Amino acid sequence: MRNKLLFSSVLLAASVSLSAQKSATITLHADQGTQVIPKEIYGQFAEHLGTCIYGGLWVGENSDIPNIKGYRTDVFNALKELQVPVLRWPGGCFDDEYHWMDGIGPKENRPKMVNNNCGGTIEDNSFGTHEFLNLCEMLGTEPYISGNVGSGTVEELAKWVEYMTCEGDSPMARLRRQNGRDKAWKVKYLGVGNESWGCGGSMRPEYYADLYRR
Repeated sequence: MRNKLLFSSVLLAASVSLSAQKSATITLHADQGTQVIPKEIYGQFAEHLGTCIYGGLWVGENSDIPNIKGYRTDVFNALKELQVPVLRWPGGCFDDEYHWMDGIGPKENRPKMVNNNCGGTIEDNSFGTHEFLNLCEMLGTEPYISGNVGSGTVEELAKWVEYMTCEGDSPMARLRRQNGRDKAWKVKYLGVGNESWGCGGSMRPEYYADLYRR
């Protein structure tokens, strides 16, 4: 009998609690807010994982799949509707085996590569620097480039930055113009490596810090 009374008391308390919750009133003073959530928190991440890039985002200009300059029409329109503030590429773990110079110039001359972080798939590098940065311009989003630290060099990353952003008559700027892009892109965000404690090189913090300082 005592157990039954205890159980009934618990049910009654729960009922009263739920009843109180239903009658609660919350007043929001939206005009009094002082904190702003940075839009960059809601950025997107384009990684060479499965069919995220090839077949998912990029199909090429000659594909039977409806596309806008090689980008799948349905995916492009969805990203446009989302108003993506920042788009990060190329990795993920793929970042630390990606060498940007393999992804510029005429597509038929770009070397293929093995994506060791995605089941050993073969990629033709038809989606590279120009394709990514042009996409960001078309979407009105800020590009976020993730540089290769795991298997790349300081020189390689420095030349990539020069290729993308230099407006003068530098060697990499001339190469960019040779590949069809006269005006430099605006690249606001640059990541130095990716998950360097794991797939990005299994580095100790001290070792990564020394590389970063270079």
